[in-house]
Amino acid sequence: MTRTIVHLVRHGEVHNPEKILYGRIPGYHLSSRGHSMAARTAETFRDHDVTYLAASPLQRAQETARPIAEATGLDVDVDKTLIESGNRFEGLRTKGLRSALWNPRRWPLLVNPLEPSWGEPYEQIAERMLGSIERARTAAAGHEAILVSHQLPIVMVQRIVLGQRLPHAPWNRECDLASVTSLLFEDNQVTDIFYSSPAQEI
Repeated sequence: MTRTIVHLVRHGEVHNPEKILYGRIPGYHLSSRGHSMAARTAETFRDHDVTYLAASPLQRAQETARPIAEATGLDVDVDKTLIESGNRFEGLRTKGLRSALWNPRRWPLLVNPLEPSWGEPYEQIAERMLGSIERARTAAAGHEAILVSHQLPIVMVQRIVLGQRLPHAPWNRECDLASVTSLLFEDNQVTDIFYSSPAQEI
């Protein structure tokens, strides 16, 4: 039996003074705190048997992957299927009294939170993430792999593995900045899932 671990790392804190939903908009980089978070999480992998590393093409994920590459001595593969979920509210404020969601013109996009109607379907996010995980498992068979991605894509994997429905309340997510969700495989089957937040105190 071949035991393989695939770690899903969420990127660190992003510099976002305008507090918008940046989604897939290019150019959003880590804040100084985010770089510290990434470095702290990277250190936890220094003595691991990691043989494969990939990250979303978005800048914040690439910057989070950089110290992991230094700690593991690996190059970073760019995997487009690890990208942030698509969202029709990109570029807008979506929280607080200045939220664009108070505008009645945007309410039709909120009609079906189970899909969700404002963005990429949950099933589609889960499918592409599982494909990326399977490629990483195959590449690192018998060792460990690290995939740097984003909150909702990682949460979709968590819920699939735990047998939970994909629609959920965002405040119930367990996926902190620079956190690690680890999937333990025996051959090609997930047999356990672990969660840690190495940068929680930063």
